Amino acid sequence: MNEIPIVFESNAIPLVGMLHQAQGNPELGVLVMVAGGPQYRIGGHRQLLLWARKFAAQGFPVFRFDFRGMGDSYGEYVGYENAEDDIRAAIDRLYEECPSLKGVVLWGECNACSASLFYAHKDQRVLGIVMLNPWVRTEEGQARAVVKHYYLNRLTERSFWNKVFTLKFDILGSMRSAVKMIAKARGNSGKGSSLPVMDRRPLPERMLEGLTHFRGRIMMVMSGRDLVPKEFDDLVARVPVWKEQLAARQTERHELPYADHTFSSGEWREQVAVWGIDWLQGLHAEHGQAPLQRM
Repeated sequence: MNEIPIVFESNAIPLVGMLHQAQGNPELGVLVMVAGGPQYRIGGHRQLLLWARKFAAQGFPVFRFDFRGMGDSYGEYVGYENAEDDIRAAIDRLYEECPSLKGVVLWGECNACSASLFYAHKDQRVLGIVMLNPWVRTEEGQARAVVKHYYLNRLTERSFWNKVFTLKFDILGSMRSAVKMIAKARGNSGKGSSLPVMDRRPLPERMLEGLTHFRGRIMMVMSGRDLVPKEFDDLVARVPVWKEQLAARQTERHELPYADHTFSSGEWREQVAVWGIDWLQGLHAEHGQAPLQRM
C-alpha cells in the first residue's frame, strides 16, 4: 500500500489530497470527489478511502482531495457549482504524479455528480464519470419525489394505520404538509428563484447541457432507500432527452434496492467496488491501454 499525502494549489489556495499509487505505468486514473456537506476526502463510513485502496490494488491510481473550504483544504467553500477550478487543479496534480496517465475518471456521489457533469466535457482527459445517487434537486422535483415515493407508499404501511387507529397520527399537520408538497410539485411554491445570478437555469437543465457535450462513458449506482435517485429517475421519465443522452453515453446502471444514500453497510460498499472495478477495466480495455499491473 503506497499512499502519499499531497498539498497542491487551486488559484493559489492550498488544497489537501491523498494519492493512492498503482504499480507499473498506469494509464487510467480515478479522481474521487467529496459531496458537499460536513465531510472530507475519507468519505462517509470511510468508503472513499476503502474504494480508493481497492482500485489502486487493481492498477488504477486514485487521488482523493478536499475542495476548498472543506476538510483540511484552505479557502472558503464555494459549492459544487463552482468547483471546476479545484477539479482541474486536482487532475493536473494527478497527472504530474502519474505521468504515464492517458485518461481519468471522475468518481462522485450526490452533488459531486453534478460537479462532474458541469466539468467533464471541458477536459479531454476525462474519459468517464461514475455517478452514485446523482443530485438533480429542485424544489418541485423534491416535492414530486416525496409525494410519489413517500406519501403514497406510507398509505400501504401497517405502522401508518396503527397510528391512525390509536389516535397518534397528527391528521391536520400531515394534511398541511401534504398540501404544501403537492403545491410545490405543481411548481407553485409561492417563492421566487434562489438560483445564483450567474446562471438562473434549473440545476437539471445545466447538468443536461454538460451531459449532452460529454463524449465519455458513464456508470451509475442507485440506492433503493433514498429519495435522491428517485428524484433523478422521475426527471428522466418526464424529460425524454435525458434518457436519450444517457443511452448515447452507453451508460451502465446498477441498483441496490435496500441501500441507503451513503451505502453504509460493508456489503453495499463491496458491491459498488466490484461494479466499479469491472467498469474501470472495461473502460481501460476500450481505449486500448496497456495491461493492468495489480498489487
